[in-house]
Amino acid sequence: MIAGLSVSSKVAAQGKYGASPEDSVECIMNLSLYGEFYKQWKSSGYKNTSVNDAFGPWRQVFLNCPAARLGTYVDGVKMLTYYIKREKDEELKNAYIDTLMMVYDVRIENFGKEGFVLGRKGVGLYQLRVTDYEKAFEILTKSVELEGDASYPDVMVFLMRGTKKMIDEGKIEEDVIFDNYDLCSKIIEVNIEANKDNERKLSNWQNVRGNIDLIFEPFATCEAIIKIYSPKFQENPEDLKMLKKLTKLLDRKKCTDDQLYFDATVKLYDLDPSPESAYMIGKMLMKNQKYSEAIDYLKEGDKLEDNETRADCFLYIAECYRIQNSYSSARTYALKSAGERPDDGNPYIIIGDMYAASTKNCGSNDLEKKAVYWVAVDKYRQAKRVDPDIADIANDRINSYSIYFPIKDDIFFHGLNEGDEYFVECWINEKTTIRAAKN
Repeated sequence: MIAGLSVSSKVAAQGKYGASPEDSVECIMNLSLYGEFYKQWKSSGYKNTSVNDAFGPWRQVFLNCPAARLGTYVDGVKMLTYYIKREKDEELKNAYIDTLMMVYDVRIENFGKEGFVLGRKGVGLYQLRVTDYEKAFEILTKSVELEGDASYPDVMVFLMRGTKKMIDEGKIEEDVIFDNYDLCSKIIEVNIEANKDNERKLSNWQNVRGNIDLIFEPFATCEAIIKIYSPKFQENPEDLKMLKKLTKLLDRKKCTDDQLYFDATVKLYDLDPSPESAYMIGKMLMKNQKYSEAIDYLKEGDKLEDNETRADCFLYIAECYRIQNSYSSARTYALKSAGERPDDGNPYIIIGDMYAASTKNCGSNDLEKKAVYWVAVDKYRQAKRVDPDIADIANDRINSYSIYFPIKDDIFFHGLNEGDEYFVECWINEKTTIRAAKN
């Protein structure tokens, strides 16, 4: 049934409808014949024996007029897969698989779309003959390289499976799975964002993300990352590509307490100063309570390209200044963080906390000191208004500090009225509304 299909040179040499007028007539006849039987097979739910009648003329079309139509390859894959799954003889099954792989190759020669077709070929090979995992891995790698964000979901999954298999068999180093996981993750996130209004496609891509996370999970521990990369760093600490990959990976997996993270980040900054490496050094110095040094590095975050990272960077600077009691500078950077990420309530929590901590240093009388709690509560309310996820934290602080508002008699004694505007001076310099403590 499949004899002769291995002669790919013959297939490639034909024109659209064969090499001669006689070939063209025969080609058109075989196209019609196999097409009719194929329709019958398809109508039966791919269950009746019409596939056997279709396969012979399909074979002639494939061999003699491979450029006739794209459907030849789509139908051929369907029929060959059908035979492969039902064939008990291993030698014949392998012959079918070899033919299937050739069908993909000839399709590329005649109809292009190499990246897409290689994806189908790689997935098919891995599913049908896992002993060829190394070849399948190469095919899938090239497919993703060519297709990029247009790669199909199952290609991502089988690339990760193939990567793990290659590592398990000692064919590649473990660091390859980190590269491929990062590559696949970026493609998946692009497609999740692009399909957020398409429930079916969105669910599919989310499932793919879950699948590759499961494959990657055994390699994703800090212990595993450090074990893999420590020798690489010791051997070649000036490998810029490796340093960038390592620092991003350790940062993403929150492995920032290890000395390797600090050493690699500092080395990266020495070799290639950038806002990203400065940001990572700043975070490490902050963890080590070296706040002034941390601020110097973190201030380079102004040049970071990503809004989310800039927001985090400014928030870290605000926290460093807060710890040093430099409240005015801390507020400046907290507000810069809020400007980068308007739906984050944390900057306002920090500002509110600094206001509440200023009661002893602001105001010349008891009412002026307690008025500071008004602006503190204003910030907590602003925090939960922009960020409902932080409402519990904000409400706890509101309840804690509202009891320290001036009482009604004190407000009246100072010639003020509830509901009126009030200006809190000191370093705060903000308008607020007069409120009395509730009994």
